[in-house]
Amino acid sequence: MKLFSEKIEVKNDKSKEVKELAKLKCTECGKDIIAEIAHANDSICPYCAALFRQPAYKRVEMIVDSGSFIEIEREAKSKDPIEFPGYKNKIVDEQNKSKSKEGVVIGKATIKGVRTALAVMDSYFMMGSMGTVVGEKIVIIAEFATLNELPLIIFCASGGARMQEGIHSLLQMSRTTIALARHSEKKLLHINVLTHPTTGGVTASFAMQGDITIAEPKALIGFAGPRVIQQTTTEELPEGFQRAESLLENGIIDSIVDRKDLRDTLADLLALHSKPAATHEKKSIIREVYDDVFKRN
Repeated sequence: MKLFSEKIEVKNDKSKEVKELAKLKCTECGKDIIAEIAHANDSICPYCAALFRQPAYKRVEMIVDSGSFIEIEREAKSKDPIEFPGYKNKIVDEQNKSKSKEGVVIGKATIKGVRTALAVMDSYFMMGSMGTVVGEKIVIIAEFATLNELPLIIFCASGGARMQEGIHSLLQMSRTTIALARHSEKKLLHINVLTHPTTGGVTASFAMQGDITIAEPKALIGFAGPRVIQQTTTEELPEGFQRAESLLENGIIDSIVDRKDLRDTLADLLALHSKPAATHEKKSIIREVYDDVFKRN
């Protein structure tokens, strides 16, 4: 299902172009909804309140204080490290459809006045798969948060490692884990928000490394998908297997929060764990690299 593709119909005189609006089909109630309308409503079905996958920039807009988000490494793009057939064209197509440069957006912002570093994965860009650029951007924002003593919030949404980048993709599991371990050593807050779907190498690395782990209702969370597990074990899986509700019941996540309540919940957690403002400015490599970011405070 091509959620963000647009079909262009040209009149016979070739003087006008009419765009057919992209539509989303709700898997719960079966209704078709114009994508722009659905995403304007926090990507929630207006008929049955089921959740659609949410584009990264829409997620940022919903969560942070208006005008506070400053993006870092916006122009970073994948470079086809193993020369996978058709991969370069695939990247261009995904950029056009998703309006994102890559599968994660990183930056700094405030949520109800509390400063935080932020990473938001975009499942509309190659299902949020983790390639070298996604891994590198997670490492950058983790180091940024560590050196500037900021809490870090990561919204996870991914199909796992990016097969078109082979071993380069798998290496990002250890790189992101190490960067977040340094953040943890400084006793800084790391919150993960698991959205639908969060699977594969992302689940096996940074998605399960937070101090506090929140999930959206009914989100699929796991390493291998339920179909693969069932085919491998030849056993019938329990109802709701790998859904957020099952993970909460078994103590794997800390809470399930409705999408419309996420901003308030994150603001409360940040306020509870925030440190007093530093009395002096610290110099760091990251501050020098992103000097223009800090001038805009």
